[in-house]
Amino acid sequence: MFARTVTGNVELRQFEWEDADKLFAVVERNREHLRQWLPWVDQTRSADDIRRFISRATAQFEADLGPNFGIWLEGTLAGAIGCHTIDRADRSCSLGYWIEAGHQGRGNITRCCRHLLDYLFDEAGLHRVEIRCATGNWRSCAIPQRLGFIHEGVLREAEWVNDRWLDLNVWSMLEQDWRKAR
Repeated sequence: MFARTVTGNVELRQFEWEDADKLFAVVERNREHLRQWLPWVDQTRSADDIRRFISRATAQFEADLGPNFGIWLEGTLAGAIGCHTIDRADRSCSLGYWIEAGHQGRGNITRCCRHLLDYLFDEAGLHRVEIRCATGNWRSCAIPQRLGFIHEGVLREAEWVNDRWLDLNVWSMLEQDWRKAR
């Protein structure tokens, strides 16, 4: 299993089959919180839907196209972070992340992103990483700001989420900027 320790009580672990029921339970508990911003929530109706996601995530990782991790806080699954498929030709990808509502505002996503960025730039050999966040999702947009990403602009009505269009902020980090910032 591919795993990374972020801090003494925060670990990133590549999803495995046995995580499906736990991950579905986290989504269920946070459905209203998550569905405001994430298009996949309403299509995730069972642990079988999660198993299909884990299957795709495993295939992506095995093809060297980026990891998708569970965020484990003190041994309990509390969220997820990972890469949308890496574009090897351009050495780039975008990140996605979410955490249970009760764990927001504690810096865990920022720490997990920092750790994932180290991996992507140092080990996966990427040149550029993007984060796209809905303009109204202030908590999510604060993460690339804290990490020193450059705000490149807004994609108007770029994502359809639960019967409405969302504008997306686009943030980027280049390898050389990440190395300077560390």
